[in-house]
Amino acid sequence: MPLSEVYLGLFFSALIAATLLPAYSEVLLLGLWAAGYEPLALWCWATLGNSLGAVLNWLLGRYCATWQDHPGFPFSEEQVQRAQNWFQRYGVWSLLLSWAPLFGDGLTFIAGLLGVRFSVFFGLTAAGKGARYGLLLGLAVGLGGPSGI
Repeated sequence: MPLSEVYLGLFFSALIAATLLPAYSEVLLLGLWAAGYEPLALWCWATLGNSLGAVLNWLLGRYCATWQDHPGFPFSEEQVQRAQNWFQRYGVWSLLLSWAPLFGDGLTFIAGLLGVRFSVFFGLTAAGKGARYGLLLGLAVGLGGPSGI
């Protein structure tokens, strides 16, 4: 498989993993690292894909807000209010946790729903996601290779 296809595969895996769809990119990232691919390139492609996937969630939240009163809106008014209260309590800095399983993708959706400025959203989200992938690769390298994972 050509090198560019490998990195694009990781990019799309990370992008899908950051959306509201259930998917994980860490296994592919570590598998490619174990196969000898360049860690910095892996980090860049995974971080970019995962960050752009979060942008899709932000856009969904941003433009779904106009449908919030529609009976088919996927979240109740109570759920939105609870999420809004939580987000306002912890602030935009909580976006540094957008990488976290279970609630991270929801954070990015709520940020869009609440109208968090895109530049703030993207900076914090990309920083959190980049730190997560960096820590993961750093641990893998520190453990000495695939046999230590």
